[in-house]
Amino acid sequence: MTFKLSASMLVTLLVLVPVCENSACRPQGHFQFNELYKPGDVILGGIFAVHFKAIAPELSFRTKPEQWKCESFDINVFQRAQVMAFAIEEINNDPALLPNVSLGYRLYDDCMNLQVSLRAALALIGGLGDVRADSDCKGRPPVVAIVGEPLSTHSIAVSRTVGVFSMPMISFCASCSCLSNKLEFPSFLRTAPSDAFQIKVMAEIIKHYRWTWVGTVGTDDDYGRYELRSLNQELESFGCIAFSEALNVNEKGKLLNVVKIIKQSSAKIIVVFLTKMDADVFITEIVRQNITGRQWIASDSWSPFPIFASNENFKSFGGTIGIIPRRGVIPGLETFLLQLRPDADPSHILYKQFWEAMFECKFSSNLSVLANSRMCTGSEDLGSTKTEYSDVSQLRGSYNVYTAVYAVAHALHSLMSCENGKGPFQNDSCADVATMQPWQLLHYLKKVNFITNTGDRVAFDENGDPVAVFDVINWQKNAEGKVISKTIGVFDESAALGHQLSLKEEDIFWNFEFGTIPESVCSKSCLPGTRKATRKGEPICCFDCVTCAEGEFTDEIDSVECQACPPDFWSSPKRNKCDPKDVEFLSYEDGMGITLTATALSGVWLSVGVLAVFIYYRRTPVVKANNSELSFLLLVSLILCFLCSLCFIGKPSPLTCMLRHVVFGISFVLCISCILVKTIVVLMAFKAALPGNNMMKWFGATQQRGTVFALSFVQFLICIVWLVSAPPVPAKNTRYNNAKIIFECDIGSVTGFSCLLGYIGLLACVSFLLAFLARRLPDTFNEAKFITFSMLIFCAVWITFIPAYVSSPGKHTVAVEIFAILASSFGVLVAIFGPKCYIILLRPELNTKKALMGRDIVKNQ
Repeated sequence: MTFKLSASMLVTLLVLVPVCENSACRPQGHFQFNELYKPGDVILGGIFAVHFKAIAPELSFRTKPEQWKCESFDINVFQRAQVMAFAIEEINNDPALLPNVSLGYRLYDDCMNLQVSLRAALALIGGLGDVRADSDCKGRPPVVAIVGEPLSTHSIAVSRTVGVFSMPMISFCASCSCLSNKLEFPSFLRTAPSDAFQIKVMAEIIKHYRWTWVGTVGTDDDYGRYELRSLNQELESFGCIAFSEALNVNEKGKLLNVVKIIKQSSAKIIVVFLTKMDADVFITEIVRQNITGRQWIASDSWSPFPIFASNENFKSFGGTIGIIPRRGVIPGLETFLLQLRPDADPSHILYKQFWEAMFECKFSSNLSVLANSRMCTGSEDLGSTKTEYSDVSQLRGSYNVYTAVYAVAHALHSLMSCENGKGPFQNDSCADVATMQPWQLLHYLKKVNFITNTGDRVAFDENGDPVAVFDVINWQKNAEGKVISKTIGVFDESAALGHQLSLKEEDIFWNFEFGTIPESVCSKSCLPGTRKATRKGEPICCFDCVTCAEGEFTDEIDSVECQACPPDFWSSPKRNKCDPKDVEFLSYEDGMGITLTATALSGVWLSVGVLAVFIYYRRTPVVKANNSELSFLLLVSLILCFLCSLCFIGKPSPLTCMLRHVVFGISFVLCISCILVKTIVVLMAFKAALPGNNMMKWFGATQQRGTVFALSFVQFLICIVWLVSAPPVPAKNTRYNNAKIIFECDIGSVTGFSCLLGYIGLLACVSFLLAFLARRLPDTFNEAKFITFSMLIFCAVWITFIPAYVSSPGKHTVAVEIFAILASSFGVLVAIFGPKCYIILLRPELNTKKALMGRDIVKNQ
């Protein structure tokens, strides 16, 4: 593997090359670190950000560079440094682990500054910075592994440097998923889970609560940009990014711009990847501008510090959800922490700085810094304080430090007691304290797999990452009003898929402005019956809800498209389901059907009544003079015409569909045939009345019956051919109204139906023509006038029927056909038989042969 050193790294290495001055080894350009040191056979290095602010010295060509100044002592981070010291002391007291070998440590404070951090790492690698060397310039034992860096950005830079020398580096907080790349960071391991899993937890929570409109903010560096890109890719699988901003809190303009975007955005859920120091500045600005009503999701860098939501900040940041590594338990740690004294080692200035920060005092040598500070005595009671330093109930980063130290110890133990006296590679013997090399330790460190005293498993995968177990915490107030981090859920990577995240919904505190689970969407969900229509030029989560078209439905929320209803169904008014279509046909229960039925039955009873009158008065001159046999047959055919209209009412069936047209066709042809024969009889009777004419003997009763039968038989043949070739069948018609099914009889063959109507029309026209020619015959034979009038009504009705039939939709088509049948039947009945019934029933004195003849004489005079 080839490594490349940058020019700046080479310069740094050259500057730090040790030289001997006055019997003491000092590096050129010496930099004095804030450090803690404990001697031992094997030394572990540590880098902690005990101070979170570093002030660079002013550079001048005329004066010697001053020392870097570190400010803002962080007692919580100092606890982590003390945990490393505690773990090493605990290991030294364990006879089973590294027997006859004592561990020591060199812990440096990098003041949360990358330049100081790189200088500290190089000092640990080269054994530099030791001003307390022996006279032969033999310094402290070399460092075999480094526990640190806490920040991902610093870890990226430092790991690239120490990786050149195969120096193992175990971080307890760096979570950037980019550090899992073993080609770029071959010697990097960590006890804090990768952000790849942290991002997964965040995405799972966001997906669980259906937050699809999310804003993201991260630091403007390699770590922040990488995490933002990874989170955005994860969220885009089910949601949208309202904004994604890289933040540099040192640039006031950039900070104000990001806060402005947050304030103006409709996104209520905001995921923030910031360091503790950056988060402090960011939160201050958010509170200053009084931005509330946001649900914050905090990364593990700043979520362990609920103090950010104290006092006036709680209005804006109360209810914040954080993702942090699992909480651990370290027995005996609290006692160890409270044993610290500022005079335990005069060279350890960090102890004095801690004491001054804890009790807000100054030792006599530092009174000049703050004249108004009270003096520290060193006898203050540390046990009476209740701070983050002595709080061992929420050990997360500190617990990762603890497991990191134990991981190195177990790797050292394996290296010093390797099987068969062989080392990790061929022809390589086991190492001892004097011959140990960092790359040998790295080999065993990657294979570490043990159970801690508290039952937690520690191991690394092929990427140097531990088993990911996260606590989901929530910033809320306890009974005393203090803001705490309450665990509300757990994410366990090793759990079954779908059960990795578990939340205690009842324990979650939501921001006051929400009161309940907040909603963060660009557009509210489309209810069933509507579909999403994406807005042009906007993210996919921003859409309009469009009602499904007629005949389509959706019963799902946020449906992308509507589905067509099955053929016999239609969408409901809300378009959220398909209801069976209303089946429409002319029924006996329908108002129109009742009216037509009553009218048809009236026609039947009227025809029957006329027939009864004619039968009763069959021997009277009026009945005899009008060919009583044809009159009886005509009345029977009219009864059939009225009755056939009833076949058109009711639910169509194969039988009724065939009967309605067959009965209609035959009964009407029978009726028209009778009228035609009566007309012919009238004409022949007039001709026969002339001297020397004997035509009636050629068209007697037998010929009349035969003519009626022959004409009717033709229609019968037409019906038979029609029924055999393409009979009428019930059909569901949706052409006129998609929301309804018009249940009708499909005529099957247009040709057959046309022939049936055409034949009726032909006979009617012939009858009308003959009757019209006979209209001026003597009154004795004046029935021709009535036939002419009846045929005129018949033809008028059926001529107007055609356009009305074509233009009438649904059941009205059938009603028009029935009306035509009834109207034409009543026209024939009234026009032909009305005058005769008038004479028979109301003017019986005229129903005599003498009267009929007399009328004729009077008429001719």
